[in-house]
Amino acid sequence: MFEYQVSDAAVVAAITEGARAEAAAAARRLAAIAELVARRADGPTESAHWSCDYWDAVAAEVAAAQHISHAMASGQMYLALALRDRLPQVGALFAEGAISARLASAMVWHTELIKDPDTLKLVDARLAQDAARFGPLSVTKTAQAIDAVVDRHDPGALRRSRAGARGRQVVINPADRESGTACLWGSLFAADAAVLERRLTQMAHAVCDDDPRTLAQRRADALGALAAGADHLACGCTNTDCPANLETDPRAAAVVVHVVADASALDAQPDPHTSGERPSRPITPEMTLAEALAPDPEPDLPVFPTPPAAHLIGGGTLPAPMIAELLRNGAKIQPVRHPGDGPPELGYRPSAALERFIRCRDMTCRFPGCDRPAEFADIDHTIPYPLGLTHASKLRCC
Repeated sequence: MFEYQVSDAAVVAAITEGARAEAAAAARRLAAIAELVARRADGPTESAHWSCDYWDAVAAEVAAAQHISHAMASGQMYLALALRDRLPQVGALFAEGAISARLASAMVWHTELIKDPDTLKLVDARLAQDAARFGPLSVTKTAQAIDAVVDRHDPGALRRSRAGARGRQVVINPADRESGTACLWGSLFAADAAVLERRLTQMAHAVCDDDPRTLAQRRADALGALAAGADHLACGCTNTDCPANLETDPRAAAVVVHVVADASALDAQPDPHTSGERPSRPITPEMTLAEALAPDPEPDLPVFPTPPAAHLIGGGTLPAPMIAELLRNGAKIQPVRHPGDGPPELGYRPSAALERFIRCRDMTCRFPGCDRPAEFADIDHTIPYPLGLTHASKLRCC
């Protein structure tokens, strides 16, 4: 495409011109989409997407013209109308090829909450003025710069920050299918998230180089250590002189977690393949395509059945190797005494030993369809006391 004698400066100039032409062509495409929406929509175009019949009909035509999905076409329609009607100065820069499609789209979506026309004109003018310095910024920094302009002219348009703050939460899904892991997600204040991010990284890097875990695994374990009230993450190496090799893992010693397990599970061995990168097979020319694409086999899978998984009260199941990992890290075994045919206890409230047995036996609330963990449920008599005795056969979690 280029002659060998062409200078490097000419090649760079061609890149610049190509980017400008690409942006201008994208702007012309969106302008045509906006015109089609304006012609086919019934009623004001700014609310046409509320009418699924007409909007979807136009979206179907736009999708067919570009061989894209219906949802993608609908998004382009909104973007096209916004650049033409809401941010015309930004749209003019886009049509000239002065800004990229990514930047134009970011400006549209970050100003969608502005409803006042006069304020929108001010924001449009300021974004068009500052657009040149937005281009080299990262996606995150670009969003922050646009939000700063919006906040300066219309703080009410950033009400999503209030909605986001009110919606902050942390959700933990109990483990299932005997995986021994649980899903965690949520939303924090940005400042809290930054502090947590830095703290997890610091704790993950405080172990020695012989720790077998990956950085991601150490960060996950560091969160568990923080939850147990620890300031440091215990190193996973076996070096006796490692300064980060704590005598007892705080995750196993700081809190009491009730696990109901078969006695044979206590004799299981930790799985050496729960930390570190998964071993992969080398790809060789002799392999078929099916062999190359097949998932790598798990190493050292047990031939004989492993001990049954344990049940974590309020948290799903734990495979036997993970119980062994807890015991190796310092967890203590507290046997639960079965009352058997013992006599009933005196008084209304059961003893600590009887209460522990009831919660481990029931595991959840006994009411039909209720999954409330037993540790958060009340223990009540099936027959009101004193007619109902304080005995394991007469008590239940509810």
